[in-house]
Amino acid sequence: VRQFAESTFSIDVDTASYANIRRMINQGYRPDPAAVRIEEMINYFDYGYRAPEDGKPFAVNLELASCPWNESHQLLKVGIKAEEIHRAERPNSNLVFLVDVSGSMSDQEKLPLLKSGLHMMLDRLGESDRVSIVTYSGQAGVALEPTSGDQKRIIRDAVDAMKPGGSTNGSAGIELAYQMAERHFQDEGVNRVILATDGDLNVGVTDDNALVSLISEKAKSNVFLSVFGFGTGNLKDAKLEKLADNGNGLYAYIDSAREAHRVLVDQMSGTLITVAKDVKLQLEFNPVEVEAYRLIGYENRVLANADFNNDKKDGGDIGAGHSVTALYEIVPANAERSGGGVAVDAEEKVLKYQTFQSRSQEAEDSESELSRFAESGEMLTVKIKYKKPEQDESEGVQEFTIAAGPKSFENSSSDFQFASSVAAFGLILRNSQFGGEVSLDMIERIATRSLGDDESGYRAEFIDLVRKMRNR
Repeated sequence: VRQFAESTFSIDVDTASYANIRRMINQGYRPDPAAVRIEEMINYFDYGYRAPEDGKPFAVNLELASCPWNESHQLLKVGIKAEEIHRAERPNSNLVFLVDVSGSMSDQEKLPLLKSGLHMMLDRLGESDRVSIVTYSGQAGVALEPTSGDQKRIIRDAVDAMKPGGSTNGSAGIELAYQMAERHFQDEGVNRVILATDGDLNVGVTDDNALVSLISEKAKSNVFLSVFGFGTGNLKDAKLEKLADNGNGLYAYIDSAREAHRVLVDQMSGTLITVAKDVKLQLEFNPVEVEAYRLIGYENRVLANADFNNDKKDGGDIGAGHSVTALYEIVPANAERSGGGVAVDAEEKVLKYQTFQSRSQEAEDSESELSRFAESGEMLTVKIKYKKPEQDESEGVQEFTIAAGPKSFENSSSDFQFASSVAAFGLILRNSQFGGEVSLDMIERIATRSLGDDESGYRAEFIDLVRKMRNR
């Protein structure tokens, strides 16, 4: 029996990578593989997951079918849907917009685009919302004291008055924004700093690790952070992702007025309202059914298996109405193995499908005994753990299973097929060694037949990106 039967990771609702590579492709060049985070590409799209109905903050949706780029393998889709909170039900909010007005933000796709997006968002704010604006360049200052969301003319005038110029002292702005958010904290409401920048922090605290430590400390106040990246040239994509991850918030890249509307208006509840924090998933694979597996994407979200039960270990956060999708490529037991994967820490512990015995240093594999569940026909069990936003201890673990014996890829749902086409495109853009028989023609064919209703047009836009890459 193989080892490493568990896979543990924290969720990620960020979508910045997809919007960023879309911009690169539309501008006529191939994205840098380092900028391609496949999980953010997959999570950009809606897959019609059912909403939770049992009072829990989210529902789990599982689907299994053959893998399109390697027919001897299988593909598992794990989908999480957070509870919806409608506009009329939104709690009081305390929003501090932290806006980079340094000289590098002068380009049309930076500060002017941000101001346009803020005007869109203001139409959705009301009397129960309090809006503040902190700006920073060489120094930080308050551009708008806390103002009721129904005082739209006052807020709009403050937005319009922002002008770019100077260097970028981001750490000073962060300190001031959190001070203001904490001073006007809403006990049962939304408390959030919203950072908008191209990421070019070149004055004050500029080291990534020091900034992450600063944000992690601020997050303990239960004031959460969302980060919106803008523009090209100075964009510090990896830095902004780290700040959002450690600030208990999301990271989005805004490259157009359409994307600004999507993030700031269409998904406003999810952007502002966290329904669960430190969300972790752990999958245990049944060695009778699974030879090996590989999590697609989430490279910087992988956790040690022991961290699943460690409440001090940070996980991902999910906002109202948001969904999260993860794909696993699975090698079934007795199937021909192609490419890499993790075999199913040898340690002395009891799992659902097997019990590990102690191993000697000389042994390559630990001995283990199968449990009665190993013959159940289950391929795996998914466990999920989370904290409520205001709590420091996790809720109980929820478990979900899926049986072995998937349907063919052609008979899988259109959402499953489309998600797989996005993942396959990510494999090509990352020059992945695990792409098997994947090709741009295959991706276009799968995405086209799984287009669905596509009211937003985002899926059709994806197909257009695939064609642009093929015709380069």
